[in-house]
Amino acid sequence: MVTSPLEVKGLGYDYADKKVLDSVSFSLRPGEILGILGPNGCGKTTMLRNLNRNLSPHRGCIMLEGTDLEEMQKRDIARIIAAVPQSNEIRFAFTVREMVEMGRMPFQEAFRGNSSEDERIVDEAMELTGISGMSDRLINTMSGGERQRVIIARAIAQSPEILLMDEPTLHLDISMQFEVLDLVKDLASRKGLTVIVVSHDLPMVARYCDRIIMLHDRTIFAEGTPEEVLTPENMRTVFSVDARFEVDERGSNTVRLFGACRNE
Repeated sequence: MVTSPLEVKGLGYDYADKKVLDSVSFSLRPGEILGILGPNGCGKTTMLRNLNRNLSPHRGCIMLEGTDLEEMQKRDIARIIAAVPQSNEIRFAFTVREMVEMGRMPFQEAFRGNSSEDERIVDEAMELTGISGMSDRLINTMSGGERQRVIIARAIAQSPEILLMDEPTLHLDISMQFEVLDLVKDLASRKGLTVIVVSHDLPMVARYCDRIIMLHDRTIFAEGTPEEVLTPENMRTVFSVDARFEVDERGSNTVRLFGACRNE
């Protein structure tokens, strides 16, 4: 697992002449679930795409195990970082198993098939995500929620040390949202997986994240535990809602939403 946390140092990114991120700095802690929280359009997805080098910073740098991400090969990054994108549209008629097997590609030599170890890891990923019985189904015939489980299984099959998840519950029904994030929390606890979850869902982030970074006005507005970050004042400023952080009767963190408000 990661011994030196991923470090973001003064990250800045622009689209044309519009600043999207500016002077963003933070470090990951091995085994934690970090929530990147903010309203739509605040730069959450842009940050995530910089973290796996789908985009390159315009200012600052991202260090992975002491090496600048810009100096690393994509294949080497993919052996450490896996991503679950927001969009799960698949245009080609791959089977579910073929999709999950793609998670093993960073570890395979050219023109060589899956090893027995690859097959074991794929089987485990499919079992963990509850899709073992869907192995031969075509992914382009599946519902959005079913596809999302396959994409998550593919990421798990990548055996990552860091998992990036962009709005991972967007296409899932309510019960599956809890199942997927319970799985992610269990993997973080049992295997030391470090997870970054990008979301605008206040109750879900409060429930599952160990630490939260709240983005506002292109940079980090607040950082800390859910209780420290999800104050009524912060949620009013950033999300324009009246809300309160609470611990429910089962002992889980949540956010109670009372309605929209107008910032003065």
